[in-house]
Amino acid sequence: MEYKKDINENIFRGYDIRGIYPTELDEDSAYTIGLGFGSHIKRLGKTTCVVGHDNRLSREVLTKALMKGITETGINVIFLGLCTTPMYYYACIKLQVYSGVMVTASHNPKDDNGFKFAFDESGNCKGQEIQDFLAEIQLGNFESGVGKVTNYDITEDYVALYKENLHFGERRVKAVIDPGNGTTGIIARRIYEQFPIDLEFINEESDGHFPNHHPDPCVEKNLEQLKEKVRETKADVGISFDGDGDRLGVISETARFIPTDQYMIIIVRDIINKVEKKEFLCDVKCSKAFADDVERLGGKVLTYRTGNSYTKAKVREEDLPFGGELSGHVYFRDRWPGFDSGIYAGLRLLEILSHTEKNVESLLEGMTKYYATEELKFASPDDRKFEIIDEIGEYVRNKGLSFLDIDGIKVLYEDGWALVRASNTGPNITARFEARTEERLEEIQKEYTELIERLNQ
Repeated sequence: MEYKKDINENIFRGYDIRGIYPTELDEDSAYTIGLGFGSHIKRLGKTTCVVGHDNRLSREVLTKALMKGITETGINVIFLGLCTTPMYYYACIKLQVYSGVMVTASHNPKDDNGFKFAFDESGNCKGQEIQDFLAEIQLGNFESGVGKVTNYDITEDYVALYKENLHFGERRVKAVIDPGNGTTGIIARRIYEQFPIDLEFINEESDGHFPNHHPDPCVEKNLEQLKEKVRETKADVGISFDGDGDRLGVISETARFIPTDQYMIIIVRDIINKVEKKEFLCDVKCSKAFADDVERLGGKVLTYRTGNSYTKAKVREEDLPFGGELSGHVYFRDRWPGFDSGIYAGLRLLEILSHTEKNVESLLEGMTKYYATEELKFASPDDRKFEIIDEIGEYVRNKGLSFLDIDGIKVLYEDGWALVRASNTGPNITARFEARTEERLEEIQKEYTELIERLNQ
């Protein structure tokens, strides 16, 4: 392995490092990133970091190269081996070692891999921090030393954390669990079987080929098997996780896909009278139905930019009891350490159901009705996508429309909105539209879809 001075700059994204293995992200790249990471935290006075990996096919070669780079700077590595990202987060908390790297590409296709990383207690690096880290790597001024690797198993403490945290009622709920062949397959059954739940599992085997469906639980088409199993077993709910286990997707008892912002409404309705601070975070993609519901209950909503690294940090900084984003990341801080875990988020819903005779659909009764699209993706080169967003901003300004620019451009109408963003995880522009009527939704979607396609030519 050798230092890769010409490392691919496009893999250094908004929330993490992510690319296709081995064309964009290879062994030398991982070694180089390890050299840079170890050098950076050593200059911060750190001596040790935590490293774990999910079940991606390239996990072993990239993790080995990464840790070689880290240890050659004199930093010691506590190695978790195969684990979910939430297991990695909890290991950092338990060990009080907040510098670390999780080797994962989350919900990306099977040939992708990457690194979520934190230098210190402030959490995962994001935005300018990642670009500054790239610049530091390109300078090639690395520390040297001899670090060692120590294996550590967080499993028992992690399983115990759930048992201590949840308190089920008398009703025994029936749930179908779909790990999607992701890394949660190594731990989900053991955690869920601690509680009085009637369980069915599908796609449980951890398999980085993801043979049954793409590991993104917030895209409805990926949950068709889960829907069918809910119908077949007459289950109360279906729950799915992404590849590294920090996100969830929900299917109701009628086999309807429940978007995360609707799941968040159920949670807020349950906890708002149990928490002192009645302010909750959502990202710009969430439906206005979430804000409507929170405000009806006497609470406040903080709308923030999309991105796990951003939203989790903001929930912590503002000391909020709960927050989340449409992509399936949710953060509980009422009686949980605040990191995002799909397994925990699913159990909180099951816990609510266990204390009532209501089902998922009835827990959403009274929610404001809006019509919305799924998140739509338009392929756009990384070196062009942000320019297109700037051009859409100019288009909106010239029309004199009201908009937010905290994350892309969110155009606000009295009867709906349009959101267009540059993806921070891939070469795409993403868009989502919402309106009070289906006809108005079609109008808004048509205008901005045509605009994106014209500018993207």
